[in-house]
Amino acid sequence: MRSGNYQAALGSSTVGTALTFLLIGLGAGALIGLLYAPKPGKQMRKELRRKYEDARETLDDWTDQAREVAEGAIDRGTEFAEDFRERVAPLARNLRRG
Repeated sequence: MRSGNYQAALGSSTVGTALTFLLIGLGAGALIGLLYAPKPGKQMRKELRRKYEDARETLDDWTDQAREVAEGAIDRGTEFAEDFRERVAPLARNLRRG
């Protein structure tokens, strides 16, 4: 690793890394902004709780979307494997006979 340059590890996802750093930065910035805002403690705690619940709900939505995409990919892969198996079965039988 060169000094002063960030290099991703081999095999890691640069998009995933960038998204992780973005979310960490957004969260830290939001928290710092809320802490320095001139509000009373009770109001601050209520707003922090609301922001946490909103973030949690968004994360749950993203998780559901990711699960749906993964399930779709698995279904398409299964269909592809079954189709491939059906197409190759006659060829395999002919090879065993010959």
